[in-house]
Amino acid sequence: MDDKKREYSPNMHPADARNLHSPSSITSSPIISILAYCAASISMTIINKFCVSGKDFNLNFFFLAVQSLVCIVAIIVCKSTGFIENLAKFDIEKAKTWFPISLLLVSMIYTGTKALQFLSVPVYTIFKNLSIIVIAYGEVLWFGGSVTPAALSSFGLMVLSSVVAAWADIQHTLNSFGDVKDPAAAAALSSLNAGYMWVGLNVVCNSLYLLCMRKVIRKMNFKDWDTMFYNNLLTIPVLIICSLVVEDWSAENMAKNFPVATRNSLMLAMFYSGLGTIFISYASAWCIRVTSSTTYSMVGSLNKLPIAISGLIFFDAPVTFGSVSAIFIGFVSGIIYTRAKVRQSADSKMSLPTSLPAKS
Repeated sequence: MDDKKREYSPNMHPADARNLHSPSSITSSPIISILAYCAASISMTIINKFCVSGKDFNLNFFFLAVQSLVCIVAIIVCKSTGFIENLAKFDIEKAKTWFPISLLLVSMIYTGTKALQFLSVPVYTIFKNLSIIVIAYGEVLWFGGSVTPAALSSFGLMVLSSVVAAWADIQHTLNSFGDVKDPAAAAALSSLNAGYMWVGLNVVCNSLYLLCMRKVIRKMNFKDWDTMFYNNLLTIPVLIICSLVVEDWSAENMAKNFPVATRNSLMLAMFYSGLGTIFISYASAWCIRVTSSTTYSMVGSLNKLPIAISGLIFFDAPVTFGSVSAIFIGFVSGIIYTRAKVRQSADSKMSLPTSLPAKS
């Protein structure tokens, strides 16, 4: 009998009871795989927010370089120990073809960290939903996709949730100071506007990265680990050069970015953020393997709610009627969109072909 279907009973043989808790039963557990994926996604967002939310933090390129470097070292260690078996050897021609995709990745992760600096985790999570709209219409233009009425209604809810989130954020800021003419209020509003600008750029960069990667990855015949390896390896020199050219490496600025009180915890968080990229990749593949792509999509939509709530808990984001409403609307829009995509995929599989396949 399959381990997944066996339950513990008092009369069970001790060896069978031990097998229920064996590594094989754990790796084949849908619930554990879903929890692992949720934990990876939530922790990665929280850690990134923690790393860039320091009052004087301005070394975003350096932070991302450390993240990529830790990821590459971890991949090499996993490869040498046999944990990763299907990582192909480095190919310079593939690297040249993939390099533009890596540049788009740099722009995506950089604008994402800048947006997290100025916005709360719930607002950032809600606005990230807008990239779904851009990607959907990008697929219509580039890959001949289509947008169903159900998906269109979810897009409307996504836009509404973003508007409500921005309105709640601005209202809370104004109410906190009482006077719009207060210089502190003006500075806070300016910070919010900068956050909206960065998250808008992040939506564009994120959409371009995913659309271009989908177009190129078919030609490259990349596996999951290959994509992660080339992405992180090729971004390291770009991030280091950008950090050396753009960012301030003076002793005074380094002391501001890494204050003594939080230096060790910040360095540990940066180290984890590099490992977190591998954790997310493995958990995603694990979840799809033991459940299904449909379940994985649903979990991704449902996971936005705990991510937004975690921002309220860990970073004292304002809890108002507007912010809670925006989170709820964004949550519902994600569910509607996922259901629409699942139904569209099922309908396409059930439809009859309209032409005969070409013969060689």
